[in-house]
Amino acid sequence: MALLQITEPGVDSAPHQRHLAAGIDLGTTHSLVATVRSGEADTLPDEQGRHILPSVVHYSADGAQVGYEAAEHAGDDPHNTIASVKRLIGRAASDVATLSGELPFRLKTGDGSSVPRIETAAGDKSAVEVSADILGSLRARAEESLGDELEGVVITVPAYFDDAQRQATRDAAQLAGLNVLRLISEPTAAAVAYGLDQGEESTIAVYDLGGGTFDISILQLRRGVFEVLATGGDSALGGDDVDRSVAEWLLQQAGMQGENDPQRLRRVTLEARRAKEALTEADTTRVRVTRADGSEWQGQLDRAGLLELARPLLDRTLESCRQVLADADLERDAIDEVILVGGSTRMPAVREAVQEFYGREPRAGIDPDRVVAIGAAQQADILAGNKPDTELVLLDVIPLSLGLETMGGLVEFIVPRNTTIPVSRAQEFTTFKDGQTAMSVHVVQGERDVVDANRSLARFTLSGIPPMVAGAARIRVSFQVDADGLLSVTAREQTQGVEAHVEVKPSYGLTDAEIEQMLRDSASAARDDMEARRLREEQVEADRVLEALNAALETDGDRYLDAEERANIESARDALAEERGRGEDPDAIEAARKRVEQASEAFVARRMNDSIRRALAGHNVSEYDDSGN
Repeated sequence: MALLQITEPGVDSAPHQRHLAAGIDLGTTHSLVATVRSGEADTLPDEQGRHILPSVVHYSADGAQVGYEAAEHAGDDPHNTIASVKRLIGRAASDVATLSGELPFRLKTGDGSSVPRIETAAGDKSAVEVSADILGSLRARAEESLGDELEGVVITVPAYFDDAQRQATRDAAQLAGLNVLRLISEPTAAAVAYGLDQGEESTIAVYDLGGGTFDISILQLRRGVFEVLATGGDSALGGDDVDRSVAEWLLQQAGMQGENDPQRLRRVTLEARRAKEALTEADTTRVRVTRADGSEWQGQLDRAGLLELARPLLDRTLESCRQVLADADLERDAIDEVILVGGSTRMPAVREAVQEFYGREPRAGIDPDRVVAIGAAQQADILAGNKPDTELVLLDVIPLSLGLETMGGLVEFIVPRNTTIPVSRAQEFTTFKDGQTAMSVHVVQGERDVVDANRSLARFTLSGIPPMVAGAARIRVSFQVDADGLLSVTAREQTQGVEAHVEVKPSYGLTDAEIEQMLRDSASAARDDMEARRLREEQVEADRVLEALNAALETDGDRYLDAEERANIESARDALAEERGRGEDPDAIEAARKRVEQASEAFVARRMNDSIRRALAGHNVSEYDDSGN
């Protein structure tokens, strides 16, 4: 496999000149910024010595507060206190309804296909704008600590983020005034932080359970080369869901089912989170909830109770672990090490479940909250040119296959899922009709053979194709996925050089269950898809034969056919058209098509021979002798 050495074009690698760069972990519940100083990577604290920045923004008429100060308003002003905004980034308004749990803030959803906007006292805000405020706060912290402006940053994203979510993250960084050197996946950053590029060859499972996202990735590490063999997970599953499960239990115990006051719900959720975190060290903890009438309910929650509430969510993560092993074609005993990432992996229940699944104790030597930011900082240091002799290679993969719609509503896959990125792939296509001068290109993402079962990414039109007979044009469609996982598609007609291009920057992403559902559907519906593909292929071929035959009969039927031959061909043609119209049995369509081809075989031969004779008229055979004699 060809390896890609990551370097930044134009970087000055002059000795003694240090380029200020940082790694940013933009998380669902909290975020961090880290940098490399004196050869060591570490996260940067604020003025109070706190390394973690809560991913919370509070908006008022006076402006915005970010972090701890914003989180203090969660209980008294929930509509203007925006938390877990990462779950919204890159999503359409129609997707928001599928997110687990109730959002405490007010959304403007428009027609469902637009970007949702959050109503705040400072005006309507998109998820990109809220994320930009968080990134801006981290930028200010880094530049104050380092004493100068940052030249570039590496930002981590969940491995399962799609094109729209990655692009939205880049947009937020640009809005915050940051130069993004690279987006890298969170599990890859964790592997970098553990220094596994310096170790022996090994296969690592990175189990990353954060506040709002879950990722499981299998990495192969070989002499400084990090290759992601497979990745999976759920972009809307995390510790926040455990908090909600505990909060629902608290409401039930306190007799408050159906409670809909945002302030009380936020306070109950905060109490749930406190209890969950307390049970990391203690076997039991006291819990309390204030009812609407001012009375207070008190009780206890122990580790066994927390495990019972969290078990359905843990089972979902382990199901993803099984799927990723299957994708990588590995057994559990092929995993040499397991790395834990994300604050939610502090829960003893999580560590026990992971250890039981893989049959080995997971590694958690680096603070699971900080490990991703530390790895991102090390990668930023390399990309900024501070280590010109370092040959660290990161090879990520795309999570879902990319392809094009072809005739009959079928998909021709160009880049299969789990292909290492960056990647460039191309395939040639041709025209369907005589004289066709334009081609519509429809880019899709998913695992199904039929277009309707996949996700539409982009459409564009290639115009200016020279008119030719059907099948003569050569149109090369190229897919390029860059190191950030962002896609561009180019279509080029080979003879005249006309070209069309699109960068896939959709304004919304997949729904939270869509990726997982696509993979399940591709397995369970494989036979149905195969039958549907064959039927549609036969329908397309029948349409091609009927169109070509009708054109030939109209042009040359009287010239080359007697009445009986024409009647036989037309009878077979009508039978094919009738079978095509029913469109239910691919075998019947194929049989009818072959009867047409058999009936018209002599007709086709006469036309072809006459065409060749006309082309050779007035020429000598020696003119076409390649030997030159």
